[in-house]
Amino acid sequence: MSAVTERLQAAPEFTEMERAVINRLQTGLPLVHSPYAAVAGELGITEQALLHTLEDLLDRRILTRFGPMFHAGEMGGGLTLAAMRIPEQDFEDATRKVNAFDEVAHNYRREHELNMWFVLATEAPDDIARAIAAIESATGYPVYNMPKEEEFHVHLHFPV
Repeated sequence: MSAVTERLQAAPEFTEMERAVINRLQTGLPLVHSPYAAVAGELGITEQALLHTLEDLLDRRILTRFGPMFHAGEMGGGLTLAAMRIPEQDFEDATRKVNAFDEVAHNYRREHELNMWFVLATEAPDDIARAIAAIESATGYPVYNMPKEEEFHVHLHFPV
């Protein structure tokens, strides 16, 4: 059984509140003095209930991250998509090594010859090459740099 199939079969059951919180927070927080209170009001729950639900989802690793998304390139930094070809027997170790870099975000396994894909975000554009070299040194495998040529905003959401 593949890891993807195992994950699909082990899909969590959500309470109505968890479902409402997950679906609502995917569209962002309002830019107001008390954003969590505002969202809680939209959902008809207390701010404390919203925060408790969010914390519980993170603790259970249903959500692995919740926080702001910054566009490194717009802030003067570097941003690129990278991929690696990692043999199955080394995948777990390579993943641990790659994820140890602060510059790495969104590391995903793919069913493809290039089976590890991740985003690199750095403080300066020139730091991308340094981060790639460091990852190659740490893992012993080449990193394929795929800088964006054009940006698209797809507003991807995963309703539950």
